[in-house]
Amino acid sequence: MKVIRDEHSHASALARVEELGAFDPDPTSPEGEELEVLSILIEDYERREHRVDAPSPLEAIEFRMDQAGLGQRDLVPFIGSRSKTSEVLSGKRPLSLPMVRALSSGLGIPVDVLIQETPSGASGALDPTRFPVKELINRGWYPDAPLESISQTIVAQLSSFGGDELVLAARTSAHVRSGREMDSYSLMAWAARAIHEAETSTSSRQFRPESIDESFLSQIAKLSPSDVGPLDARDFLDQHGIALVVARHLPKTYLDGALIYGSFPVIALTLRNDRLDSFWFTLLHELAHLLQVCRSSRPRSFFDDLEVDSSEDVELEADSLAGEILIPQSSWLASPASKLRSPEAVVHLASRLGVHPAIVAGRIRHESGDYRKLSRLVGQGQVRRLFTSSGLG
Repeated sequence: MKVIRDEHSHASALARVEELGAFDPDPTSPEGEELEVLSILIEDYERREHRVDAPSPLEAIEFRMDQAGLGQRDLVPFIGSRSKTSEVLSGKRPLSLPMVRALSSGLGIPVDVLIQETPSGASGALDPTRFPVKELINRGWYPDAPLESISQTIVAQLSSFGGDELVLAARTSAHVRSGREMDSYSLMAWAARAIHEAETSTSSRQFRPESIDESFLSQIAKLSPSDVGPLDARDFLDQHGIALVVARHLPKTYLDGALIYGSFPVIALTLRNDRLDSFWFTLLHELAHLLQVCRSSRPRSFFDDLEVDSSEDVELEADSLAGEILIPQSSWLASPASKLRSPEAVVHLASRLGVHPAIVAGRIRHESGDYRKLSRLVGQGQVRRLFTSSGLG
C-alpha cells in the first residue's frame, strides 16, 4: 500500500475498503489491519485534496474516532457518561474544560482545536462547492450531468420529491440518529440518490397510510425465512406503494437506513453491514418510523445509524416496535435462546416464530455484546448480492 496521490488510486482504495468492510474482519487480522491502513490513507488524501480550514471540535473527534476505530462508548471515559457523550457527538452539548483536557490527553487532539466554537448547524444559502461532487462522479451516479449542475440537480430532486421541508431536514440534520455529526451535504446527496432509485424502480401503485399497522409489519417479518426474503420484502412493499431501495452510504453519513417521506414513502438501506440480521432489523425500524408518521399524519424523514444508542423517544419507540415484531418479548423470555445462546436454541426459536435464524442470532449478539458469537448464523454477505443480481445494488 502506498500514499494515495490521484483520483484513480483513491477510487481503487474506496472499492477495496468496501470489499473488506463487507466481511467485517477482526481488527487484528491481516484484513482488519489492511482496512485500518487504507482508511487512514484515504482520509489523508481527502484532507489534502479538499483542504479546508481547521476542523471543528466535533470533526476532530470524529476523525480521531475513525482513525482509531473507536465507538461512542469508547469516549465515555473522556466525556463522563453515555448521555453526555451522545449529546456532545450530536452537537447538543458543548465541551467543558475537563472534557477538553481529557480528550486532548487521551486521544491526542490539540487543545486549540477542541476549544474552537462549534457551529450550531447549517444555515444560510446552500454552498454548491460543499457537495461531494468528485465522489458522485466516481460512482457514476450522474454520468450525463455537467459538473457544474450536479449540486442543483441534487437540490431539485429533493425539492420535487418532498418540497423545501425535505431539503431543510437534510441540511439541519433533523430526525438524524447518529453518534457522529453527519455532513449535511453528503446526506442530501445520498438522499437524492435514494429518491432517484425509488422513482425509477417503483410501480405506480398508490400508497395508503391506513394500511400500515403492526400486522403489516408482521407480514414483512414472516418473509424473512426465504432465501430471497429481502427481495420478497421489496416486492411486497412495492405492491403497497412503498419503495425499498439500496444506496451505498457516502463518506461522513454513517447511515444504515432511512425513511424518506415525500411524494410517497421511500425506505433506503445502505447495507454497510451486509448481514441478514442487520437487514431485517433496519427494515423493520424504518417501517416503525413509517407507522409513526402515518399515525401522526405529518410526513417526516428519518436517517438512522443503528449502531448508536439513542435517547430520543421517537427512536426508542421505533427500536422497541421493530424488536417486538421480530421477536416478541414474551417469546424471547420463554425461549432457551435467551439463556443458552446456542445454534440449536437459535434454530428452535426462529422456527417457532417463523423468522430467519439470523434474526434470533442477531438478538443474542446484541444483548450479550459479544459479536463473535454465532457469526455463521447472521447471514454475512447474503444481502447485497441479492440486490446486485437483481440490478438494484
